[in-house]
Amino acid sequence: MRPPKDFFRPLAVGAPEPVHEVPFRPSRMIHFFPASNEKVRSKLADLAPKVDILLANLEDGVPGDQKEAARAGMVEVARTLDKGETQLWTRVNSL
Repeated sequence: MRPPKDFFRPLAVGAPEPVHEVPFRPSRMIHFFPASNEKVRSKLADLAPKVDILLANLEDGVPGDQKEAARAGMVEVARTLDKGETQLWTRVNSL
């Protein structure tokens, strides 16, 4: 085990230095939403500044007869929602 004073030293001769900062934004709060539900989509503008990730569920959580509406809803959200710093992700099954 390396002592803390060595954390930012290269692991071997000629090796690159370890990164000093986390290279990605942490995902502390992820909000899953059904993209087929218009009522939920209408609330996303208020919710976006409060979460790190908005995640549209397009897989098994969506009934089979609502899959097309969920896909269309996801496209609408991606095109129209002002997300600011919030990331927009999606979960998909095989199409």
